[in-house]
Amino acid sequence: MAAEASTDASTIAERIDAAFAPFSAVLNDIIFVSVSIAGVRLPLVVIWLIAAAAVFTFSFRFVNLRGFRHAWSLLLGRARRDDSGSETAAGEISHFEALSSALSGTVGLGNIASVPVAICLGGPGAVFWMIVAGFLGMSSKFAECAMAVKYRQIGPDGRVLGGPMFYIEDAFRRRGAALAGRIAAVFFAVFCMAASVSIFQVNQSHAQFAEVTGVSAPLAYGVILCGLVAIVILGGIRNIGRVTRLLVPGMAGLYLLAGLSIVILNIGELPGAFALIFQNAFGFEAAGGGVAGAIINGVQRATYSSEAGVGSAAIAHAAVKTDDPLTEGYVALLEPFIDTIVVCSITALVIIVTGVYEPFLYVERSAIVGIELTSAAFEQTFAWYPYVLLVSVILFAFSTLMSWAYYGAQAAAYLFGVRRSVDVAFKLILCAILSTGAAVSLSAIIDFIDAMLFAMCIPNIIALYLLLPELRRDLSDYEARNGLASATRAKFAAGDT
Repeated sequence: MAAEASTDASTIAERIDAAFAPFSAVLNDIIFVSVSIAGVRLPLVVIWLIAAAAVFTFSFRFVNLRGFRHAWSLLLGRARRDDSGSETAAGEISHFEALSSALSGTVGLGNIASVPVAICLGGPGAVFWMIVAGFLGMSSKFAECAMAVKYRQIGPDGRVLGGPMFYIEDAFRRRGAALAGRIAAVFFAVFCMAASVSIFQVNQSHAQFAEVTGVSAPLAYGVILCGLVAIVILGGIRNIGRVTRLLVPGMAGLYLLAGLSIVILNIGELPGAFALIFQNAFGFEAAGGGVAGAIINGVQRATYSSEAGVGSAAIAHAAVKTDDPLTEGYVALLEPFIDTIVVCSITALVIIVTGVYEPFLYVERSAIVGIELTSAAFEQTFAWYPYVLLVSVILFAFSTLMSWAYYGAQAAAYLFGVRRSVDVAFKLILCAILSTGAAVSLSAIIDFIDAMLFAMCIPNIIALYLLLPELRRDLSDYEARNGLASATRAKFAAGDT
């Protein structure tokens, strides 16, 4: 009987994958329309995303560097913030809880499993472009999260409804294109709901579970994990904020400590690893698409990891208790730094210094591996670490699923109204779909998630361009009020001559 049940489960899993894979491939082909440059296919949407991050970085005069110290001061409560973060300020959660909630949607399996995917497809040079994308993305995150707080809506019960949907609609409306704004905002919300089907988390946490325990039960694992997620998310952002405030620092700290230990133990390999990353980042070998392949895969995986420019994390940041939107813009710019520049870099170095990636370099998409490669790299140094990693990835998956469920629920509320019945129905349906995630192939999941995230960035970035002059003025005013810029520099930031 047990053997028959196992066979039936495997058959169901195969059918789910067979139905899902062609669908995700078509979506991926539509979103990632490419142009051919020097024989290499460059997706237009990737260029769109990284170009916007660069524009924002220069427009805000490298706020990702200038505002870095101030961001930490705000997060730790050391900066003067007027009424921001006080009990009387509008919002539902603190700066730290907002950052933790957003980080729980980004720091996690995107760092552990996406990095090896980038290296396998684009070579070690993809790591360099991941870091570049993360650095520039700090400015995108600053912009979208500040605007999300500024244009959020707060109900009579204190519940916050916020996210790019609202500033997208308003940015177009103020320019006499209300219908276009509504269409763009609906486009964003629909793809946000689709992206909340974050089956990557279920899939890769089950992969580590099966690797460590030898038990492969994709459907049972998905049902149990998503059932636990449902219990938390039905309580709303306050519940999510409280849980992630406890989970995220501990999970990230444990993972970074182990990663740094491996790097230190392999310190002799470190110079060679850095040299390999830089050489491959600017090399022109045909394998993996050369430098273009490294850039494309680096930016795509950095986008999945940090979501900068996508607008998703802005939904969590919109719930912060503050009366000054710029404060949350500063706090939010720390997110890509922690997520991509720190955590992803540690993962990449562990994989490269241990050399476990070499047999999988430039493989076909159908043969790529994710978390298994990271687990093997850690196991080379600590034979027991796969068990610790198993606990970490389950918690990472749990926290990420919670955050994305909240993002999707906020998008659903925008589309269908703020009703308890809509919220509960969406979350229950989402958890039911997510429970099948471990039964889908990794390549199909990556195609689907990439398509959803990059589709969201199209209307989000258009709106941020429209709001750029306004945000530059807001930044100038904030810096002047808080002694962060001289009058001359403030005028320059505002675009005055």
